[in-house]
Amino acid sequence: MQKDFENYIENKLYFLKEARLLIANSGGIDSVVITHLCHKLKLNFALAHCNFNLRGKESNADKDFVIKLGEQLDVEVFVQNFNTQDYANKHRCSIQMAARELRYDWFNDLAQHLDFDYILTAHHADDNLETFLINFTRGTGLNGLTGIPEINENIVRPLLKFSRAQIETYAKASDINWREDSSNSSRKYLRNKLRHNVVPILKEINPQLLDSFQSTLDNLNDTAYIVDESLNAVSKRAIIDIDEKGITYKISEFKKVNNPKAYLFEMFKDYGFTEWNDVVDLLDAETGKYVKSNTHRLIKHREFLILTDCHSELVSESHITMLISKSVVRNGKFEMPFGFLRFDEADALKENSKNIIFVDAEKLKFPLELRLWKKGDVFQPLGMTGKKKISKYLKDEKLSPVEKEDTWVLKSDNDIIWVVGRRADERFKVSKESKQILKIELKY
Repeated sequence: MQKDFENYIENKLYFLKEARLLIANSGGIDSVVITHLCHKLKLNFALAHCNFNLRGKESNADKDFVIKLGEQLDVEVFVQNFNTQDYANKHRCSIQMAARELRYDWFNDLAQHLDFDYILTAHHADDNLETFLINFTRGTGLNGLTGIPEINENIVRPLLKFSRAQIETYAKASDINWREDSSNSSRKYLRNKLRHNVVPILKEINPQLLDSFQSTLDNLNDTAYIVDESLNAVSKRAIIDIDEKGITYKISEFKKVNNPKAYLFEMFKDYGFTEWNDVVDLLDAETGKYVKSNTHRLIKHREFLILTDCHSELVSESHITMLISKSVVRNGKFEMPFGFLRFDEADALKENSKNIIFVDAEKLKFPLELRLWKKGDVFQPLGMTGKKKISKYLKDEKLSPVEKEDTWVLKSDNDIIWVVGRRADERFKVSKESKQILKIELKY
């Protein structure tokens, strides 16, 4: 195996030879073997060990083993202790997911701050098969069936082409010691159930299972490239705008394809959506209808779909009123969440625009208030004799739901001076009798 590994690095992963590497080492056979293989190749690496504190003395013994291994090989060892159970409870996730997030977040922090070029993990061919089966049993798309990527940004998995049997044979032949994780024998987790109950039967049916599986992965990945090409072509036609508020898609482009649901799934699966029939229904829904995930919303607006995040910050700010004192106005500038307001004295009336208004300063009552509009707000649009609800004004302006959410109002006492960046109020306009004129400008 040493020779095969050396050839694989030389031909496929040659960039590792000149890189500074961080090897994730649990103390188990896979990570210990990859450590010894890299050491014999004289690669430049350090070890990183996570103590998840889930198995009491056994966890601490794993940590001590990895530290000793580092001393034996004369390589640096980094150790981090985690309270994994607390993290899982706080983030409402499984212990396995908690450990994964904690592990990779810490590895990436080490790589960033200590200039490691790549992080090596010891995933092998059997891990790849188990992951495929896990995704298959839970339900997934094509990407969930294409296997663990060998290279994923700065994560590299050099053992992915080798089997668990090859690794065990090499470890025993090389008289390599390792730690056994007692949790690996438990049938509590799905991966272990598949490993101990399902995979052995599949290998009995087909002794060359891993080779056949690798051929299947190669074929699926080839198909995935074709899917990506088609998806990119539709994306280029469908996406008409990308800005800080979200991404806007033409609905007509989804309706042109033979299977809109498939394209919608591939295009939006990474945003947490799960109710795909509801997503498809948006194509013919009324304006304003939306589908929501934990992190994003997909909104129907006229002939478009708008993908935006859930605006958690805006929701929290909707109950906040920012006060603008007279001294702030004199100072000339007030910071907003999306830009700032500039205040200047004006000696003559000029025409209002969306981003610049002129008001009669003597009509203002301080402090002024700035907040997101809310249901029930009314104002008297400049040039009109009657009042109008903000909601009706925004609808008449044909704003998207996202634009409506981002609309702010500037108030004096209980009266709206300005629907910021859109329209001023008639009651504060400058007249021939005005003695003090205040220019208010929205700048981004």
